[in-house]
Amino acid sequence: MKTKKEQIEKGKLMRKKVSRNELSVFKVSPSRKPLVDMIIASNDDRLPELIPIRHQRMSASPFAFYRGTAGIMAYDLHHQPHTELKIQSVGDCHLLNFGGYATPERTLVFDINDFDETYLAPWEWDLKRLATSFVLAAYDHDIKKSTAEDIVFTLVRSYQDNMQKFSEMSMLDLWYMKFDLVTLFNNTKNQKAKNLLSDAIAKASKSTPEQVFYKITRQVLGKFEITEQPPLVYHPYDLDKVMDALLSFWDGYLDTLLPDRRFLISHYKIADLALKVVGTGSVGRRCYVALLMNEKDEPLFIQVKEARESVLEAYMTKSPYEHHGQRVVEGQRLIQAASDIFLGWSTGPAGRHFYFRQLKDKKITPEIERFNAELLEAYARLCGRTLARAHAKTGNSGIINAYMGKSNRFGEAMVSFTKAYAEQTEIDYEQFIKAIQSGKLSIKEVIKSEQLSN
Repeated sequence: MKTKKEQIEKGKLMRKKVSRNELSVFKVSPSRKPLVDMIIASNDDRLPELIPIRHQRMSASPFAFYRGTAGIMAYDLHHQPHTELKIQSVGDCHLLNFGGYATPERTLVFDINDFDETYLAPWEWDLKRLATSFVLAAYDHDIKKSTAEDIVFTLVRSYQDNMQKFSEMSMLDLWYMKFDLVTLFNNTKNQKAKNLLSDAIAKASKSTPEQVFYKITRQVLGKFEITEQPPLVYHPYDLDKVMDALLSFWDGYLDTLLPDRRFLISHYKIADLALKVVGTGSVGRRCYVALLMNEKDEPLFIQVKEARESVLEAYMTKSPYEHHGQRVVEGQRLIQAASDIFLGWSTGPAGRHFYFRQLKDKKITPEIERFNAELLEAYARLCGRTLARAHAKTGNSGIINAYMGKSNRFGEAMVSFTKAYAEQTEIDYEQFIKAIQSGKLSIKEVIKSEQLSN
């Protein structure tokens, strides 16, 4: 463990290797493949019938396209100047992968909530991806570019200021720290933000397994089953075969739970299973929703999601985890302030890796379509603080803090990078749309709304 003085010295030494100004640079690598080729490569081993839905979701806007191309940005970041200080990164760190959920103690907290791509990677990669997502979201809201730059600067300044604060905290205090939504509500001065938070808290409080159960299931011949919403939620054609396959690796999942949680879930039996289309970047990956029932007919929904190689893995050292499901779960436990008690992993048929978590456990997704510039900036401040805590938990906060310093130089560098990368995303998006229009990439529009969220 380095002393405070040693951390400061190492952070300043890191500036000599990669200056803060160098982090402002974005240049397309000459080895970058044509966009369509990269999109097609990212579709490898996805369920072919769902790929057109993925393309359709990505086609909605440059921001939606950005959400589905974490792999492309990972490639681009690798080919830019970057520090060598690695932390447990989120991997796909954009503004919609933050939100609210209930801790095991049933407290509603705000935190990061998606970890499919989590990996050991340079700390600034998460910040660059998050900051660029705010620029694209601002453009999506017709917010002028100068205001978008101000929002990014606010985000980075929040990350910077809070990293300094967290670097002075004891490790235990940092690990115990949670951002509960009630406290956030009480400390919010903006009335519109208070209204949005109040609505979200009220909605989440009503989102019990029973409430979800009656909304998305039906009774057929005395048995409960998940209601289909094709093509987004549907039963596999060979349901019995898929159910048998799940049961064959269910015990493997149970072995990854703590004994008390294994005892709890042992009181439930799998009653039904359905395939579910999730997110944007994850569309086409094998994702199931399992309905479990106990003897009192009380429901529990478990999501069984395929875990693939992280988009960062090709550019980093080999993961310490041979199992991608374990990589996701262990990364989530490291980053979050509190995690789902049903998190676990197992290996399915054909050697596919899966991870398990409870579905829709009082989850709150930010309704950014209702945000104006002021609210987006306030949200950026909150996300910056949350990411700083996550990085401080798993990385060397003293070194990161010393590297960034107290001036605005680091924030200005991040603003310059995000402007350039947002422009590149818009260029890529235009090429993507042209590929759809020319028939190189197929799409499938889904009109029916999705009721069953993560």
